[in-house]
Amino acid sequence: MWKEILPGLRMKIFSTILLGVVYPLAVTGVCQMMFPHQANGSLSKSRGRLIGSELLGQNFTRPEYFHPRPSAAGKDGFDATASGGSNFGPTNQKLVERIRASIEKFRKENPDYTGPLPADLLTTSASGLDPHISPESAAAQVARVAKARGFERAHVERLVAQFTEGPDLGFIGEARVNVLKVNLALDATVASRP
Repeated sequence: MWKEILPGLRMKIFSTILLGVVYPLAVTGVCQMMFPHQANGSLSKSRGRLIGSELLGQNFTRPEYFHPRPSAAGKDGFDATASGGSNFGPTNQKLVERIRASIEKFRKENPDYTGPLPADLLTTSASGLDPHISPESAAAQVARVAKARGFERAHVERLVAQFTEGPDLGFIGEARVNVLKVNLALDATVASRP
C-alpha cells in the first residue's frame, strides 16, 4: 500500500513547498527589487506620515480638496473592509434619492460650475473605492478648489493636467485623475509657498 501512496505524498509535499513557499517568495523578492512602491501597496506619505494608498479612494470633503466619486462601501462609504457597490438598479428609489442628494450637494459646493455634471461625480464605482475621477469631474471642481486655496484657476488646472493619467497601454480604459495624488500636490504647493 505504501508503495502506491508514497509517490503521490512526495509529489504533494514537493508541489506544496515549490508552489506554496518558493514561488511566492521568489515573486515577492523580484517585486520588492523591481517595483517596491507598488509591491508595498502604493502607499503615499506626507511629511513622514502615512496618508493612504493611491489605489483606494478616500473621502475628501473640505472645499480646498478635490472630492472623489461617491462610495457605497460600508455604512459611511470608503470602508475598505466593506468594498462593494450598492447594487441598486436604475429604477430603485433609494438610488434616485441618493443621486438627487449628490446633485444638490455638488451644486451647493460648486456654485460657479454651471455645466452638465459628469456621471462619475454622482454614481459609485463597483468597488466603492475607486481612487480616480474623470478629467471632466476634476474640471468641474477646479473653481471651488482654486477659490478655497487662493490660487489662480490656471495653476489648479495645470496640476490637474499634470496628474491626469492616460489609458493603460494607450488604449485600455479612459483618462483619469488620481484624487489623492492631486490633493497631495495641492498641499505641497501650499507648503512651498513663501
